[in-house]
Amino acid sequence: MQMHKKSVPPRFPVRGYGFCMAALFCFCFLSLLFQLNGGPPKILQDIRQYLGKSTYLDDHGPPTLKVLPFPSQVVYNRVGKCGSRTVVILLRLLAEKHQFNLVSADIHNKTRLTKHEQVDLMNNISSIPQPFLFTRHVHFLNFTRFRIEQPVYINIVRDPINRFLSNYFFRRFGDWRGEQNHQIRTPGMKDDERYLDINVCILENYPECSNPRVFYIIPYFCGQHPQCREPGVWALERAKQNVLDNYLLVGILEELEDVLLMLERLLPHYFTGVLNIYKSPDYKKMGNMTGTVRKHTPTLEALQVLYHRMRYEYDFYNFIRDQFHLMKRKIGLKSVSQPPAYSPAFLRDLSRRTPEPLNENEELDTEDLEDANSWLVKP
Repeated sequence: MQMHKKSVPPRFPVRGYGFCMAALFCFCFLSLLFQLNGGPPKILQDIRQYLGKSTYLDDHGPPTLKVLPFPSQVVYNRVGKCGSRTVVILLRLLAEKHQFNLVSADIHNKTRLTKHEQVDLMNNISSIPQPFLFTRHVHFLNFTRFRIEQPVYINIVRDPINRFLSNYFFRRFGDWRGEQNHQIRTPGMKDDERYLDINVCILENYPECSNPRVFYIIPYFCGQHPQCREPGVWALERAKQNVLDNYLLVGILEELEDVLLMLERLLPHYFTGVLNIYKSPDYKKMGNMTGTVRKHTPTLEALQVLYHRMRYEYDFYNFIRDQFHLMKRKIGLKSVSQPPAYSPAFLRDLSRRTPEPLNENEELDTEDLEDANSWLVKP
C-alpha cells in the first residue's frame, strides 16, 4: 500500500524576503527623488537608455487632434439697420447645426472704444474656443496693432438713405415684434421728438439728421481713430483700405440672397445650408417681426439735402457694391444685380430698393415698395 505525502507550501528564505523589501524601498526612494527634483534621477535615465526609448506614442502614434476649419476666427462687426438682426437669427440656427461657437453681444451704443477697452475686447474675442464667430455693433478693431492675431472680418451694408430712414423710424416706433418695443429702446424720448416730422428734421438741420450723425457707415470700417468719425476723404480712404486688407466679404443688403450664397461658398463650415434656412417657411415666420413700422418717405427736397450730406457715405457704398460684384464674377456667381446708385444725378436713377428683409409675403409690402420708389425723379 502506497502512502500519500502531504503537500507542503513552499518556503521563502529570509534572505529572499529581505531582497524584495530592499527593492521595494529603493523603488519608493527613487520615486520620491523623481517628484522632489522635477524629473527622473540619472539611474532611471540610464536604465531607460539601456532598455530603449520606445514609448506608447512611438508604437501607437499621437492622439487624433481636432482639425479646425480655416478661418476659425470670424468677426462680424455688424452695421446698424443693415439686416444684422436677420443675419443673427440665421447664425443662431447655423451655430447649432454646424457646432461653432457664436458669441453675439447685444451692445448697440458703444461702437467707439478707448484703447484699454479695445485691448480688453480683443483679448476676450481671442479667448473664445475655436471655431467661433463673434458679432457686435462696433467699429473696426485692428488686432495686429496690439500684436494679437487678426481674425477674418465680414459685414453687410445698404443704401445710406435707406439705412438712415429705417433707423429714424425704428428708434421712434420699433418693429413688428411689439408696439412697446420702441419705448424699451428709447424710454427717455419725448413725444415732440418721437413724432418729429422727418422733413423738418432734415430741412431745419436737426442734429439727428445732420453730420456727423448721418456719417454712420464709414466709421464701422475706418476704425477707432478719432478722425474716422469726421466726414471727409481721410476716413473714406482708410475705410476702403481696411475693406481690401481685412474683410473676406462685405455684401450689400439689396442683394442679400447673393450675400448668403457667397458666405456659404467662402465659409462653408459656418454657412452651409444658410440659403435653405433663409427661404424656409419656419424661418420667415420668425424673421418677419424685424421690419420697421410707420416708415415713410421724405419729400424730394429733403432727400436732395440728405444725399448731399451723405456724399462720402455714397462714395463708400458704391465702392463696396463694385467690390461685391467683382467678387461674384470671380467666383462665377451669376445673378441679376440691382441698378447702381449714381451720385451726380442721384434722384434720377437712384432707387430705394432695400425693403426690410423677410417682409416679401406681408400684405403691407406692396404699398411699402410703391412708397419707397415714389420719390424718384422720372426722366
